[in-house]
Amino acid sequence: MAENIYEVQLLAREAQQEARKQARQNLMRAAVSGRGMNMADVAQARGLVYRERENSIFSDAWVPLAFFFFIVGIAGGQAAPMIALGAVLLLIVGLSRLWKNASLFGVAYERRFNRTRVFPGEPIEMTVSIINDKPLPLTWVQFRDNLPVAIVGENALAQVTSEIIGQYTWQNTLSLAGYERIERQVSLRFPKRGFYKLGPVSYESGDIFTLFTISRDHDYIDQLIIYPQIYPLEELGLPAKEPFGELKVRRSLLTDPIKTQGIRDYQSGDRFRDVHWKATAVRGSLQTKVYDPSTGMTIAVFLNVATYARHWLGFNPEQLERAVSVAGSVANYGVQRGWGVGVYANGSVPQSDQPIRVPPGRSPDQLGHVLEALAAVTEFGTAAIDRMMLRESTALPWVSTLVLVTAVITEEIMVGLIRLKEAGRRVVLISLADEPPPKGLGSILTYHVPPTAPAFQKGVKHSTATEAALSQIRAPEPVGLQFELEETA
Repeated sequence: MAENIYEVQLLAREAQQEARKQARQNLMRAAVSGRGMNMADVAQARGLVYRERENSIFSDAWVPLAFFFFIVGIAGGQAAPMIALGAVLLLIVGLSRLWKNASLFGVAYERRFNRTRVFPGEPIEMTVSIINDKPLPLTWVQFRDNLPVAIVGENALAQVTSEIIGQYTWQNTLSLAGYERIERQVSLRFPKRGFYKLGPVSYESGDIFTLFTISRDHDYIDQLIIYPQIYPLEELGLPAKEPFGELKVRRSLLTDPIKTQGIRDYQSGDRFRDVHWKATAVRGSLQTKVYDPSTGMTIAVFLNVATYARHWLGFNPEQLERAVSVAGSVANYGVQRGWGVGVYANGSVPQSDQPIRVPPGRSPDQLGHVLEALAAVTEFGTAAIDRMMLRESTALPWVSTLVLVTAVITEEIMVGLIRLKEAGRRVVLISLADEPPPKGLGSILTYHVPPTAPAFQKGVKHSTATEAALSQIRAPEPVGLQFELEETA
């Protein structure tokens, strides 16, 4: 059975490749001859239209029946009524076919979003524009957009079903006059973090008599990213001041040109590249930049996606979500203080077997990169977290603080943390296990965030942390999706 399925899939792929090849050849011929390009060939060549279906209630007997009316009318002496009936029947069939063939030509579908990256529970406004860019009106056209969640305002059954199966079909049926544009606005709310895909889109239309219909499926995919929920450290039971120990850094060892406090007169021993030339020109004497010591802080957050000591036993989804949120909260804390922040997770990147790595950085977009990486975390581990920490630590600055967020503590993890500590690295352990961390970690700074922490209790609002994170993230421009104009054969 598996072999048969594989053969069917192989034949389907070969058929799609052959269709795209033929469409590309048609486009080449049109370009050489100077003829206009068929937009259906353009869409087919790009792989946008991956399925087309036609349906009809028309019977092949209708045309012979029309000629029969002609013959009976002439032979029976009732020429005018019968010939008129046959002519009307042929006219309806011909007009319906032509209308059907032209119905989807010039039809466009656009999605626009006010935001493409939000936190769980926050609304995303989606505006859908349906355009008929031709003089021929459409008495009816139906669009089906595959969404990952039901739209806000839909009945409770649809909401629950969409959350369970992760899919909802939003259907619109309307009529369009020639050159008319209709917009509809809906809201989407995603209860959980993750990468969500919208699409594909199918639309269907036909003639005025609904004798012939044509439908097409378009592989137009859009993506929305839902960040993990983040909390103030106080709600996690962590100290709000110096939660990772004494982090005083001597400026002479860690001069960083990213952020400066001010300028001062040049002193013997100052580096030539630290001279502030504009200030020197204004004051008439050499001036040196004074760097902010806080720019030397670097924190690397390591997230362990395993929730059991033996990963093949499965995973605890609630513990994993808590761990992801704690990792995001620690990263947000560091970004707010101007530290260099990075995140590493032994979970795989979507559709890949590579672990998640975001090297430490201080760019304005760093928090967005970190939260996007955490939004992509799954329960599938690629390597042991202790080995990952030992391997990645060699590429991190020596003064970096390595923070491990984990829901399970094994002997291998304890040994790895002790080795890093003995090597002189700054190490912090944040445990989300039900029980406090075991003894034997020596002087390693350790925190316990149990499931009973205030942040994880229902009914608690966390607008402060969310607003703080949003103020740090550059909001992307609204994304628009538009179908190319297509012409049916």
